[in-house]
Amino acid sequence: MDYALRKIGDVVSGRASADCVGRQSELAFLGRLLSDDKPLIVGVHGIGGIGKSTLLAAFASQARARGAAVIQLDCRAIEPTESGFLRELGAATGAELASAAEGAHYLGQLGARVILVLDTYERLRLLDTWLRQIFVPSLRDNVRIVLCGRDPLVAGWLTAPGWHGLIVTLALGTLEERDALALLDRNQISSADAWRIIRLTRGHPLALKLAMAAMSGRRMVDVEAAVLPRVVEELTRLYLADIDDPIARQALAASSVVRRTTLSLLAAMLPQVPPQDAYDHLLGLAFVETSHEGLHIHDTVQQVIAATLKSADPATHQAYRRAAWRQLRSEVRTAGARGMWRYTADMLYIIENPVTREAFFPSNMHRFAVEAARPADEARIETIVKRHEGPQGAAWLMGWWRRAPQAFRAIRDHEGMLTGLYALFDPATLDPSGAEHHDPIVGPWLTHLQRNPIGATEQVLFSLRWLSETGGEAPAPEQAAAWLDIKRSYMEMRPRLRRVYMTVVDVTTYGPIAAELGFRLLDDLTAVLDDKAYHTALLDFGPQSVDGWLTGLVAKELGLEELGLENERLLDIEGRELVLRRKRVPLTPLEFDVMRLLTERPGTAISRTILLDTVWGVDYEGGSNVVDAVIRLLRRKLGGMASCIETVSGVGYRFRVRPDQPQP
Repeated sequence: MDYALRKIGDVVSGRASADCVGRQSELAFLGRLLSDDKPLIVGVHGIGGIGKSTLLAAFASQARARGAAVIQLDCRAIEPTESGFLRELGAATGAELASAAEGAHYLGQLGARVILVLDTYERLRLLDTWLRQIFVPSLRDNVRIVLCGRDPLVAGWLTAPGWHGLIVTLALGTLEERDALALLDRNQISSADAWRIIRLTRGHPLALKLAMAAMSGRRMVDVEAAVLPRVVEELTRLYLADIDDPIARQALAASSVVRRTTLSLLAAMLPQVPPQDAYDHLLGLAFVETSHEGLHIHDTVQQVIAATLKSADPATHQAYRRAAWRQLRSEVRTAGARGMWRYTADMLYIIENPVTREAFFPSNMHRFAVEAARPADEARIETIVKRHEGPQGAAWLMGWWRRAPQAFRAIRDHEGMLTGLYALFDPATLDPSGAEHHDPIVGPWLTHLQRNPIGATEQVLFSLRWLSETGGEAPAPEQAAAWLDIKRSYMEMRPRLRRVYMTVVDVTTYGPIAAELGFRLLDDLTAVLDDKAYHTALLDFGPQSVDGWLTGLVAKELGLEELGLENERLLDIEGRELVLRRKRVPLTPLEFDVMRLLTERPGTAISRTILLDTVWGVDYEGGSNVVDAVIRLLRRKLGGMASCIETVSGVGYRFRVRPDQPQP
């Protein structure tokens, strides 16, 4: 028998295109990047679940089939800094890239036509200005770019001089009725059910998938009158209600509280469930995708699952978050430069406090472009400054504009008009012989810094002012854009950034917000200009810089500050020792691994089976009495704290520090 042989890649490519039902015109639109002189950039946007990633996969397959080199980057995994972006681009292309120029040069050499795809682009907002002003303009003209996310491109892409006609946008809508029917028919949905599903989902691709998974041949739910996001929520709940497998239900619930799901996180959150079983149950779900980071539940579905869990079982929701935090904190100690951002993003995801989370990943659309101020901006800057500052305050801030214009950032609206500004700089760039020591605000900061020095490799930022055209210092969209851009500086300077000094007038409004983020007011540094008090707020990140600060914010929110400190004092991870009052007690490898597993999950009963599989390995064939033997040795070494290892009858052991126990 003769067989027509094809490459597996050809089969995969064909399937990707076939899965992209109803998007032929959109594919043709993107296809212009392969042959035409323009556009150079396409911005694809649409609501969650509308099929953006499916469209990109089909386009990438077609582009490769036509000989183009395609580089796809998932922005969820990219640290939003220049070095982070170049690191991920280098990993995807097999190169070490140290600058935008190197990245652009290497990318241009990959083929006659190169397509760079940035998916989930909304996650890269902190880096948008650098990409728009530095990286993209440096690319060779054989490179084309697709920026794909939930939001339209920020106005700066469309209003910058010279870009007209080179950038186009593509908004994805729901599927046409005939295309939705074709998709349902391919999945062997009966005609009667298909029409009911279409009426219910309005052609929303994710809703169609959920309906097929949860409702095909079974019961329906009457949500036809609901708006589309509500339809997705109801279909998700219906799908979950039909899952009978307890492992799958637990795995979904646990995964809903973390940014990405890994075997180690599943083991931490579900200690009684074999992590590989839980992982495998997730793999088969239609709304779960794999990446080199782990598993990702579609964020629209994930939000519904997390909200349902928090409402129905807040204790379990909190327990999952705490267990995940402990595991991430343990793993981050050995993370390299590339992995550090993933753990930082993981920590941020666990945070529910809107002040902290919105500061890094705002949920509202990014309407403003933030970029370095230009000399031509001086008149607009002076107008805004004089509108909201008194004569002395305006003279002070405009003096800094003339002395250090590179410190000023312009905030522009969708028409490119400067409607806000802020000033931020590293004092190490100041001329040591300058007059800054006599400055009414910066002078006291420099004196405080001199009296409270930082380490030789640590850095500081001075944040002078932020002002919008309409509200001055008051909360405004321009201010949100400024704070977001300031966080970009935080990320770029980690792990060297140690302190931020900031001036604020309205402490009634901003004091509580700043306090939540760890700022404290330095009352003795208050300056008075025009009978108006300019207060100083200081944020000291600590010796672990931004990452340590974020870890502490998560711990505070989860109520783990004291418990975390107790555990760290008790078990020295690096020294592999117990720390008991005035003495250190060395541990054998088995004792250390058991103690670490227990202390990383305080309050959680760990079975002997889990201890054996984790510490001794899944291939261990001996009896569970070896666990009991190690526990006895640990209790002996703990002395007065032996009772912190509790026996859980019929299960295993649990670590718990009680207030009446002696402290290490």
